Amino acid sequence: MIDMYRRIQLKNRPDFHHLMLSNAVTWFILADGISIDMQVSTRHHLRADEIASLEDIIETQTGVDLDGDTYEYVEINDTPYDVILIDGEPDIVEFDAGSSLTVQGANRHDPTHSVVTVDAGAISFVSDGADIMRPGIVEVDTEIATDDIVLIAEETHHKILAVGRALVDGREMRGDQGKVIESIHHVGDELFEFSI
Repeated sequence: MIDMYRRIQLKNRPDFHHLMLSNAVTWFILADGISIDMQVSTRHHLRADEIASLEDIIETQTGVDLDGDTYEYVEINDTPYDVILIDGEPDIVEFDAGSSLTVQGANRHDPTHSVVTVDAGAISFVSDGADIMRPGIVEVDTEIATDDIVLIAEETHHKILAVGRALVDGREMRGDQGKVIESIHHVGDELFEFSI
């Protein structure tokens, strides 16, 4: 039973304190008293047909040709997502809206499609989970459609900062005002810190 529970590794986060409450569950207590408990419900390796389908989806969506040796589906209790480990790394996230590279997965690979680039002024906001506004966008894949899952990159080093859901088509994203992408995963959130 202990193996069904895994902990989040919160690296370089001074606002978190580790407290082992039992051998079965590891909790992390935030400085303000909020706790995070991520419990792995099930884990299983994907079948060859599931891997092929996932690889096709990710390649079509992002231009990334995944080439892992092992693909393991990890179902996590009480979260709006599940994770797929590729060679032990949490590279894919499964949302209700569909599959996507995680922030870490996108930075391990080199996505060429579904990328929206923001200027330096937007980096701190996007990294904190803010939705993406038109004025911060400097480059966009015009093939993006409303409700597509997109990757948000910063313009200087082209690192992925967040994953979001497009609220408008790519051709309509640049402009002077308005929210165009809803952030659903970003640097520093629970999913970013997840490891097994």
